[in-house]
Order: sequence, then C-alpha cells, then structure tokens
Amino acid sequence: MRLIVLGPPGAGKGTQAQRLVERHSIPQLSTGEMLRAAVANGTEIGREAKAIMDRGELVPDDVINHMVSDRIDQEDCRRGFILDGFPRTVAQAEALTAMMEQKGFKLDAVIELKVDPSALIERMEKRVADTLAAGGMVRSDDNPDTFARRLDEYRQKTEPLLNYYRRREELVEIDGMQGMDAVARDIASALTKVVSD
Repeated sequence: MRLIVLGPPGAGKGTQAQRLVERHSIPQLSTGEMLRAAVANGTEIGREAKAIMDRGELVPDDVINHMVSDRIDQEDCRRGFILDGFPRTVAQAEALTAMMEQKGFKLDAVIELKVDPSALIERMEKRVADTLAAGGMVRSDDNPDTFARRLDEYRQKTEPLLNYYRRREELVEIDGMQGMDAVARDIASALTKVVSD
C-alpha cells in the first residue's frame, strides 16, 4: 500500500497516518524526519542539505526527491509506505510519479482529508486550551493568526496538487469533519475499493 495523506494543518493527518501504519504494517515517511536523520548521520545528502540549510535556504526539490527515492528503496518500504509532508508542489508530485514509474510501481491512493477551515481554527483553540489545562507547552505556531496563515498557505500550494492527483484519478476525498473512528473507517473502505479495482 503506497499512500499520500493530504490535508490542512489540524485536519488529523498524523492520527490517520498512524492508524494506517498500524493497520498495514508500513512506515510513515516524513521528509522533515528524513532530512534530520540524513544530517545527523552525516550522509552525502545530509551534508549537502545541512550546507543549504546553514545558509538559510530551502532544500531544493532535487535533493528532497533524491532523499525520498533512497528512502523508499529501503527494506521496510517493500510492502508500501505513507508519505507525510511530500509532495508539497506539482513539480514534486511529477518527480515522484516519474521516480515511482522508474522503480516499477505506483501510488495506490492520495487521501485528502476535507475539513472546514473555521472548524480547524476551533480545533486548534481547543488543542491549546487542553494542552494548557494539562500543564503542557503550547506550540509556537498554535495561535489564530499564524494558524490562519498556515491554512492560507496550504490552500495556495496544495490546491494545484489536488487537481494533479484528481486528473490522475488517484485522489480519494474523505470527510475529515467526522470523528476519528469514522474517518478511519471511511479511509479503510476507500482503500479496499481502490485495491479491488
């Protein structure tokens, strides 16, 4: 099972990805974690990425693409994987499609968790209140203004990505406004249908 999970901040991607990891025994691949691991391990890509980040620049697509390609070649990805935080742009999606075709496999589905932006802000505010009530530390980006900017950035960057996967008939839209268990059931049902087609 090779999957991408998309959705705006606060949509529940992490929760649903973790359930998919457990259900299908496949790894969740985060480009952020891959970058940190590559830098920490001093790999060739890690040294290149560190030099770029040390200059305050964004790591370019070709470096990210190469890192993802190397990671999905590893043994634990043989049965599949879930991509988290990648692709973020149509150019990255096109590179991923070409890379996977070259390796002889394809995506099973791109799951989009559809949610109402105003409800996401309420979720974020509840998460902050719950965290504070439990005596925890609140994330620096968990405030209404920053969160609204993140949502806007997601919409601008991701809408073309959704259209790309919609045209390829790989996009599966899931109502992310339901409870966690209902969302998980809908994803499982959609994936059963995708696999049987």
